[in-house]
Amino acid sequence: MSLLNKLFGKEPKKVVKARCPITKESIENGFGYLLTTTQVISSKKYWDMIMTEPETLSYTISHFSNQPNGTHMRSLIFEKFSSIEKPWIVSDSCINLFDVDKSEAKELAQQWWKNEGNFTLQEAGPAVERMEPQVFQLFKDYAVLEAGRSRVPVL
Repeated sequence: MSLLNKLFGKEPKKVVKARCPITKESIENGFGYLLTTTQVISSKKYWDMIMTEPETLSYTISHFSNQPNGTHMRSLIFEKFSSIEKPWIVSDSCINLFDVDKSEAKELAQQWWKNEGNFTLQEAGPAVERMEPQVFQLFKDYAVLEAGRSRVPVL
């Protein structure tokens, strides 16, 4: 069938798939919300969740027990997420972590789907490049030094 499509100039339509980078769940075509990295890292709720997930909880406990390796790992986690260039397509189950205009984020996701994933925003890019340095530092300090404090037992 592929040979016939090539002969008659028909290319199969690209199937765009999305997976929420937070919950890892598949997002069906036409659903989800589009956020920038700046919007994501500006959420204290997001950081409280990220820093207390099973994969990161030991670093958080170490950090609050004054062990430098825990703080260092939390800093690396922040750097990883804050440096993402592309917009995030997030699922319905986690949009409430973010203080954003949901209808606008949903509309932007629709444009992303319509453009087969080739839609980006001028505001997209690593947060360190898009935020004022002092504001970026405030969110970094929260993520690295404070996130999850109320959710872990401090020894």
